[in-house]
Amino acid sequence: MALKIEKQIASGLLKINAVTLSPKDPFTWASGIKSPIYTDNRLTIGYPELRTQIADGLANMIKIAYPEATVIGGVATAGIPHAALVADRLNLPMVYVRSKPKDHGQGRQIEGQLPANAKVVLIDDLISTGGSVLDAAKAVDKEADAKVIGVAAIFTYELSDSTKNFGDAKIPLTTLTNYSSLIEQAKDESLITPEDHESLVKWREDPWSWGK
Repeated sequence: MALKIEKQIASGLLKINAVTLSPKDPFTWASGIKSPIYTDNRLTIGYPELRTQIADGLANMIKIAYPEATVIGGVATAGIPHAALVADRLNLPMVYVRSKPKDHGQGRQIEGQLPANAKVVLIDDLISTGGSVLDAAKAVDKEADAKVIGVAAIFTYELSDSTKNFGDAKIPLTTLTNYSSLIEQAKDESLITPEDHESLVKWREDPWSWGK
C-alpha cells in the first residue's frame, strides 16, 4: 500500500506540473545548490482529485505513524490547507504556525487553541532541509503542555541534510512520496530519458557537486 500511494501521488504531482524536472537546464536554489528539480506543491490545492488523495493519504499515514496525535498543525503557509483537510478527516483540533511571531496584536506565532498535553503532528507540503518545519516545531515545543511528536509531508527531496536535521531534533518524518519514487515514476511514464534519469540519481547522491 505504501508503494502504491508513493507512485499515485508522484504521478499526480507530475501530471499537474507541480514538479518540473530539468537536468539539462537546472534551477538555482537560494542555498546556491544547482538543482534539476523545481517543486511547487501549492498547486495541489487547485486540483480536487489530487487534493483529496493527499488529504486521505496524510490522514491514513498519521493514524498509522502517530496514533497518539491529539492536534494537527499546519506550517504556514503551504501546509495550512492540507492540515485543515486532515484535521477534519481525523476530527482533531487544528493550529497553524507562522514563520515568526506577529509584530502586532498579541504577537502570536501559533494560531488556534492548543489543548493541555497537546501531541502535535505538523504538516508541510515539501521537505528540503527541514529547516522551516523544524523551526515551527521549536515554536510549538515552547508552549506549555505541547509537544511535536512527528512531521507529515507530501514530498521530500531525501537530502542528507534533512536526515541529519530531523535526527538531531529527534522528530520523526513521514511523507507520502519522495524524490526517488518521483524520478522512477517520471521514467516509467517516459517523461524523462534514461540519461536524464541517471543525472537525476546523481543529484540525489551529491547535490552540492552535481553538474560541476
